[in-house]
Amino acid sequence: MTRIHRLAVGDDRAEVRLAGAELVAWRVSGRDLLWAMDPAIWPRTAPILFPIVGWTRNGEISVDGRRYPMGVHGFAAASSFVPVREAGDVVCLRLTDSPATRAVFPFAFQLDVTYRLATHRLAVSFTVTNTGGEPLPYALGWHPGFAWPFSTGRRDEYAVVFAQPERPEVPKTASAGLFSDRRRPIPLAGQRLPLSDALMADEALCFLDVRSQSLRFAAPDGAAIRVELKDFPHIALWGRPRAPFLCIEAWTGHGDPEGFAGDIRDKPSMRLLPPGAAAEHGVRLLYEDAPR
Repeated sequence: MTRIHRLAVGDDRAEVRLAGAELVAWRVSGRDLLWAMDPAIWPRTAPILFPIVGWTRNGEISVDGRRYPMGVHGFAAASSFVPVREAGDVVCLRLTDSPATRAVFPFAFQLDVTYRLATHRLAVSFTVTNTGGEPLPYALGWHPGFAWPFSTGRRDEYAVVFAQPERPEVPKTASAGLFSDRRRPIPLAGQRLPLSDALMADEALCFLDVRSQSLRFAAPDGAAIRVELKDFPHIALWGRPRAPFLCIEAWTGHGDPEGFAGDIRDKPSMRLLPPGAAAEHGVRLLYEDAPR
């Protein structure tokens, strides 16, 4: 039976399960802001992506000339984390390397994930530590699915509003989810991207090296979920056709470029963490009520 840690502050609630350290609920004043997971559509709510983000060529990585199997977004979401700290408003969970992880990723690491609940806010921090004696290549991401709609109004009246103007085009993915050099236009006007089922029907919208370190998922009545990033240079928007959720993903890295077949240390967007070093990344969610 999967154990769930429940956080509570006033009327706000959050639930995190040890399996994958996955956030499975966030409620503000009784309003569910994450989607109600349906395995028939997508069997996740907010998976953690590690030690890679996206797809790899042929479902493999290369390390020192040896090939290792690696599924999309890595293995953290399917791993068991152990609790480091548990309290009424905070929980910290940890994943470390093991014989099972080293069979597919031959590096030593520690990944700590901390959820801290406050009134109308939820902060998520990630600390990656290199516990080995050689540089640690890694990419990290968070993949929360928000209820769409989460307030009043039709789905096509919602929008994502970036803090800064972004390019009105995104990379087009090639076969098997790899990144191509081609781009496709999207209806982004400066900072505002109107949402629709048609927009989300094809593939993820991947905004690489964004200017914005925050955005708002805005309802037509003025309510919004604000997403603030710390050291996540890439943002992706993803959904399923007509599914009642929108994923707003924070990435440090991305999928393999089309044709890439090199060592994981040489893959574009991977980070190399020196032995003994630690890197911190974060996402803060804030719920903004509709104006009265």
